[in-house]
Amino acid sequence: MKAPETLKYTATHEWVKTEGDGTVTVGITDHAQEALGDIVFLELPKVGAKGAAGEQIAVIESVKAASDIYFPVAGEVVAINEALTTTPEQVNADAFAAWMFKIKPDNAGDVDKLMSAADYAVSAS
Repeated sequence: MKAPETLKYTATHEWVKTEGDGTVTVGITDHAQEALGDIVFLELPKVGAKGAAGEQIAVIESVKAASDIYFPVAGEVVAINEALTTTPEQVNADAFAAWMFKIKPDNAGDVDKLMSAADYAVSAS
């Protein structure tokens, strides 16, 4: 299972990357995409959507199942990866390159409270 050290993780299998402008980029982990199988559809959030940590924000569907994607931290969606709406299989090709959306966190310090790669590896196994 891949879990890059430079990212933070949630118990619901989202990865989070802090960007230089203070936003965070979010996708699903390699573990999650392997468990789902071939991704066939993504319903991404609308730019401007706001939510609390742990709230459902998007839906991912595979040939096996549909699964929710959650806000890793409270904030507002400031960008989405439009390309994934027409080519969701990019998530299977490289889950860490196929970001889904970007959030401007309400509190940047909340990102630090997410799991490290080592903690995620233990929780996902």
